[in-house]
Amino acid sequence: MNKTLLCSVAALSGVLLFAPGCGTPTHYVQPEGSRLVTTVGQINIQDWANAADAMVQSMIDQVINTGRLKSGDPAGPALLAISRIQNNTGQQIDTDLLSKKIRVALSRTGKVQTYITFNLGDPEDPLAKDLQEMESARNAAQQKRLPDYTLSGKIIEDRAQAGRLQQSAYVFQLSLTTRQGIAVWEEEKTIVKQGTRPSVGF
Repeated sequence: MNKTLLCSVAALSGVLLFAPGCGTPTHYVQPEGSRLVTTVGQINIQDWANAADAMVQSMIDQVINTGRLKSGDPAGPALLAISRIQNNTGQQIDTDLLSKKIRVALSRTGKVQTYITFNLGDPEDPLAKDLQEMESARNAAQQKRLPDYTLSGKIIEDRAQAGRLQQSAYVFQLSLTTRQGIAVWEEEKTIVKQGTRPSVGF
């Protein structure tokens, strides 16, 4: 077999090796499982889940279970509005990946409801906002209830590298504040990852 033929066979083998269907087949994995793709240079879905779980548990332990959470309506749950969660990372991220998970978990406690028409910028539910304004206009004498608390925070990124080894630290910070501007709960969760390339698993 001559040199030209050998080169041709090698090139064809390379094409077949990387052809569609020769790699790992796509399959479903559990979002809370240990077989998720982990990358150093970005926040992965498991990072959002870990941060949200830690924050929620802290708030439940320190504020809800201790009876420190006060509602403006003695017969109902406390009313929460989501303020700004600043993205101080180098990534384009949707902070709802954090705040929505926290809202869902808090709602399940039965102690908190979220005001989705009272927030910074556009309301999450524009139709609910319109209905609220129509209801207020119809009952002009009735004063709209203000949120009892606001939730604000920041996500910070810090990167380091030693040779081929890369490290990324993501710091999630949240504060629960009363209408009087007093922070009744604050928490910080740091997630640090190291690696040289994407991998599967935590």
